Amino acid sequence: MAQVPSLLGSIIGMKCPNCRKGKMYTNPSIFPLKKMMDMPERCTECGQKMEIEPGFYYGTGYVSYGLSIALTVFNLIWYLIFFGISFKDNSLFWFIGINVGIVLIFQPLLMRYSRVIYLNMFVKYGSHDQQEEAPVVPEPDSGTQH
Repeated sequence: MAQVPSLLGSIIGMKCPNCRKGKMYTNPSIFPLKKMMDMPERCTECGQKMEIEPGFYYGTGYVSYGLSIALTVFNLIWYLIFFGISFKDNSLFWFIGINVGIVLIFQPLLMRYSRVIYLNMFVKYGSHDQQEEAPVVPEPDSGTQH
């Protein structure tokens, strides 16, 4: 029995949620930025559709927002540990500025990962095999004469 590839590993590697082998993006880099979100129509390994229906990825805004909040909380924790925040000086404004800069720098990756996570919420491992369209078999003619 073959070992199932890890879910976390496939998300980090931006792999197809169905087979966890095929690449979700045609361009491995985020540069050029115009082509960073280009995806194949289907997975090269298993044939899974990357856009299940028109407008499918509009919901990724919520996932991207959650990832941005998580990054902001992470930034707040390390900033508190190394610098601290006080209302007596400008450290709060420094944190806000640094956090905005970090979130903007990571936004292309957050957008990519939000698509990967969103597609993984709707496509389960190995589900495409079950959804294969059955060949159309003509029904026997019921009006046969004896």
